[in-house]
Amino acid sequence: MTTRDPRAPELARLARLIADETRAAVLLALLNGRAWTAGELARHAGVAASTLSEHLGKLVAGGLLTEERQGRHRYVRLAGPRVAQLVEDLAAQIAPEAVVRPRTLRESSAGSAMARGRTCYDHLAGRLGIALTDALTARGLLRQDTGFALTDAGLGWFDATGIRLDRTGRRPLARACLDWTERRPHLAGVAGAALCRHALDAGWCVHIGSERAVKVTAAGEGALSELLGIEAGALR
Repeated sequence: MTTRDPRAPELARLARLIADETRAAVLLALLNGRAWTAGELARHAGVAASTLSEHLGKLVAGGLLTEERQGRHRYVRLAGPRVAQLVEDLAAQIAPEAVVRPRTLRESSAGSAMARGRTCYDHLAGRLGIALTDALTARGLLRQDTGFALTDAGLGWFDATGIRLDRTGRRPLARACLDWTERRPHLAGVAGAALCRHALDAGWCVHIGSERAVKVTAAGEGALSELLGIEAGALR
């Protein structure tokens, strides 16, 4: 009589799906939260369109991606925040020294921009994400002692700031996400996503370049200083 965990086959199947360099590149690219065409992903991964299509089929069938078609174009995105969490958590386990050093000034600048601030699927990461998380914690709006949780004051702060928190779904209100550049947790979950969305909609942050990098605007520096006491220097 076997006592093997019944989840073992599904875990093995999931591991096989991710254990391919091209498919891993696709999953990492889609962490920016937007939909990509198959052609864009093929160019990003450096493979032929036919090869990429084969990989996308496996990822969609495996439940890691969703797809939709518009005319001749096929768009794919991550299947949801749980998939994004899995990919980001796995990426965070890679030691910094294992990442290839940038070969050009352009690659170096892009890497620096990503480390300063970026989107991690639907929330803010990098030094910007850590600064926000630390400020919320220091002001008693977020607790980290027993996992991430918004305090009553934190719920009031989001409400007073005009940032709506959707509590109707099963997604955690606040969740720790290990930041792969800072090696510390930043705020994810419903609250992290709402804060990121508000920051972009209000013009506190803007996307730069074609990657996930974001930068804080002058308006954002003023707002975050007033609302959370974050000094401008910590946002640049």
